[in-house]
Amino acid sequence: MSQDHTPIIDFHIHIAPHEQDTPGYENLLKEALGSAEAVREFKRRYADPADMVAKLRAYGVDYGVALAEYAPLTTGYCTNDMLENYCRGHKELLPFCSFNPFEEPDMPAALRRLHGRGFKGIKLYPSYNHYHINDARMYPLYSLAQELGLPILVHTGTSIFKNTRLKYAHPIDVDDVAVDFPDLTLLMAHAGRMAWYSEAMTLARLHRNVYIELSGLAVKKLLQLFPDMERFSHKFVFGTDWPQVDTAKNIAAIRGLGLSEAAQARILGGNAARILGLA
Repeated sequence: MSQDHTPIIDFHIHIAPHEQDTPGYENLLKEALGSAEAVREFKRRYADPADMVAKLRAYGVDYGVALAEYAPLTTGYCTNDMLENYCRGHKELLPFCSFNPFEEPDMPAALRRLHGRGFKGIKLYPSYNHYHINDARMYPLYSLAQELGLPILVHTGTSIFKNTRLKYAHPIDVDDVAVDFPDLTLLMAHAGRMAWYSEAMTLARLHRNVYIELSGLAVKKLLQLFPDMERFSHKFVFGTDWPQVDTAKNIAAIRGLGLSEAAQARILGGNAARILGLA
């Protein structure tokens, strides 16, 4: 990547190898990939991180934020240790750890260890694990993340998985965290999908360090959802939710929205590079 090139960064990637998948997650992969045999081939192929990196390059993506997940009620789990092993030695893969507050007794201690091992941020799944992100139990984690300069990506909005509870995915919960931790970078994954787009936009405009992450959305309709995207292009971050979508088509759709070149560059990677310390 040349020095004058603004990188393309996919801020939302789920890696192929999981330690356990729920039937709901298996069915989602089957729908996305076409058949059970295609799912088996997908898992076999992308169990090798070198193939994942090659896929990113083929899409024109410079970096991918790879997400740990511990949600046995809804999707299954890819542990922090598994993700660390997968990303090791591949600078294009930026690992984000995850915590289930019902399973991890000392989240700050775990975060400090994981940060020392190269994790670049945190992904939280409140609606999968049934807690509000403004729960006081989470505040010691946020305090340390703010101290370490680590961004937090939070699932907001709907999800199709069984046992998901939408009440835990309201973007309004982000407001408390943003007020109480003004130097903590927060990204709302899926932009409050289907239920709360306007609320997500309000929070991104209100708080300096709150951003909208665009994974899992109908990209061609983004300007219908966010008419002021050009004006506020510094608050949007590209992500796909791979492997559920075609990354190359999503990038092309962003480029086809009629936004300025500068806005496209910010959304597709410039904002993420700044958040991740890559700029």
